[in-house]
Amino acid sequence: MAALAPHLKLPVNLGRVDDALGAVLDSLRRGEPHSRWLVIFDNADDPDEVRDLIPQGPGHVLVTSRNHRWKGITDTIEVDVFSREESLSFLQRRVAGIDPAGAHALAEVLGDLPIALEQAAALQVEAGMSVAEYLRLLDEAGSSLFQENKPTDYPVPVAAAWSLSMSRVRKHAPIAMDLLRHCAYFGPEPIPRDWLLNGRYVLQGTPFGEALRDPLAVNRGLRELGRYALAKLDNNRGTIQVHRLIQRLVRDEMGPEEAEQMRLDVHRLLAAADPRDATEPNTWTRFAEIQAHVGAVEVWTSNVPDVRLLARNVVDYLYTIGYYSAALTEANRALERWTADSGRDDANVLALSRLKADILWATGDYTGAYELRRDALARATDVLGEGHETTLQIMNGHGADLRARGEFRAALELDERSVQLHEANLGDDARTYNAMHNLSEDYELTGRYREALELARRNLQNRRDLFQTDEAPAVAESLNAVARDLRSTGRHSEALAAAEEAHETFQVLVAAGKIYPDQAWVLAQSRHLSVARRTYGYVDEALTLAQDVYNSYESSSSFGPKHAETLAAAVTLGNALRSAAEYDRARLLLESTHEGYVQVLGENHPFTHGCAVNLGIVRRYLGDIESARTGLEAATQQLEQLLSAGHHYTLTASTALATVYATVGEPGRAQELDQRALPLFRSLLGAEHPHTLACSANLAADLAALGRSEDARRQLIETMGLYRSALGKDHPEVLAAARGDRIAVDFEPSPL
Repeated sequence: MAALAPHLKLPVNLGRVDDALGAVLDSLRRGEPHSRWLVIFDNADDPDEVRDLIPQGPGHVLVTSRNHRWKGITDTIEVDVFSREESLSFLQRRVAGIDPAGAHALAEVLGDLPIALEQAAALQVEAGMSVAEYLRLLDEAGSSLFQENKPTDYPVPVAAAWSLSMSRVRKHAPIAMDLLRHCAYFGPEPIPRDWLLNGRYVLQGTPFGEALRDPLAVNRGLRELGRYALAKLDNNRGTIQVHRLIQRLVRDEMGPEEAEQMRLDVHRLLAAADPRDATEPNTWTRFAEIQAHVGAVEVWTSNVPDVRLLARNVVDYLYTIGYYSAALTEANRALERWTADSGRDDANVLALSRLKADILWATGDYTGAYELRRDALARATDVLGEGHETTLQIMNGHGADLRARGEFRAALELDERSVQLHEANLGDDARTYNAMHNLSEDYELTGRYREALELARRNLQNRRDLFQTDEAPAVAESLNAVARDLRSTGRHSEALAAAEEAHETFQVLVAAGKIYPDQAWVLAQSRHLSVARRTYGYVDEALTLAQDVYNSYESSSSFGPKHAETLAAAVTLGNALRSAAEYDRARLLLESTHEGYVQVLGENHPFTHGCAVNLGIVRRYLGDIESARTGLEAATQQLEQLLSAGHHYTLTASTALATVYATVGEPGRAQELDQRALPLFRSLLGAEHPHTLACSANLAADLAALGRSEDARRQLIETMGLYRSALGKDHPEVLAAARGDRIAVDFEPSPL
């Protein structure tokens, strides 16, 4: 500062520094001879060292520092690493001809740190080194590579600069180095300080654990790390973050034994932060923080029970929020390690096998899920017992495997046993209510809609009592189940009101950030709301929603075009298109959907044949009678063999086939089918169900076509009174039946 005197034309003796300094500060304060000036203090480590040197006056002062103490003294601007776009732009200017993929890989491994990017670029330019070669050397040589080739206009290489900082920290604040060593084994993402401070409990008996008992010493240590830019402290969020390159330098300084101890300590610190219940949305923020670190510290390598539980819970979290690919990756590497270490019958291996089967099922690998879960269920029953919670969870999922195979009766029998065991062993528990929910779905798929509705209502109350609010995903799921079963029992007005309530509940949950708009729960409920709107008579609204839902499924990374849930949404959209008289679009969609069902569920699954029924209906509307007849005859026959003559799906197919016979001038065959189906509809659904009434109205048309006018008139009068009572006098089906038109009864997939 004193040396500025000659530049300010001050007549002072530079040998007398104090006098020169005073004159310079006075000149700057007065703005003479310069009223505009800028003084820069570069790398001002300690505010106390420069406090008395900072000039006052009309000019400006800029301070650069790594010490966070400046935040309490003046206005500060945080200078972060490059954004990825800045890194790519820099590398493309610095290294001629670098390809975008190589630049991206280099920026990723160097964490977008400008000085490291400059050093790497200099090595490549001056040594003619390719990106691939640099990355290979970095992987092999580690931090020693950073000792090479200091960056342009910077006095020392990257590693030397940080090594100097670490030496100072090691000398003045040993606990800071302990903190830094542990942080080096987390991921490069922010680490909540609470996790480290928990070490005073979970690392008792270790030097680090004991050191953490002194909060003042810990705070001093953290300040030292921030002072030397070895860590980024965020006091608002309560986090500490260490750049990936510093982590690498720190790890490379440690011997094998010390490194292993650090890794084991971080395993225990992460396990202590485990919020446990991955199905509870309130835990997802914490799980997201943890998941950012589990890969770096390789938690799947641990044999410690709490750490293995953490690994399972992270997989469960990723599965629950719909990140199936990441969940499967974590599950596979943990299962490989645990099976090798502990054997296939280990309790953690069995529990994680159950989670992997859930993931496989969710991604549409129904065969893989079935085989894995069938094997796990047999081993869990043998090793842990039928009433163990892991066995029960595997059993609960195995019902879904059976449903995906079209074995509805077997799934029902399994889930009835599952509910009994859940109630006996777990009592009033969320998992018990999950088992009840699955059983109500079995009742739906077997056509026992009244029993499904009764159980869904009971389970809704169970979940409301458990969560003490409607704003919980499981409660919203039960609201949707009740709405669906009200529709299945023919109570369309109540069904629509209940579906709208469930939809509103899910939207509140989405708005609150408790669940995501493209999660399975949300999309499935929206699909069923579309069906409820259509069956009530709101065709346009139903079509708009059905199209939105189908688009969401098809474009989702969790589902995609060849997933069973996407195919179900396509069926719903196809039915809505047919109801809106958009027959060509409906036919094209249902043809591709039928092919999709053949690929995904198999050519002899009930849903495959159900889709064929809807396709036959559309083809009849388009006048393609022969294709409609062939498809419907095959579907009716197959459904009767698979399910029974009195199953709802079979009756739906039979009704559509009867209409085809009537269309081609075979009223006798149509009347025969409708006459046989009507008492079965009444027995299954009741006399006032819209599908029963549709069959009854069609039978009246059959009788009229056969010349039995009086019988037809009586049949229609009896039917129309009930029809108007059930749906209202202005419902499209009621108006069509009154005109003597035949009514289409279509297939809508229930949840698997």
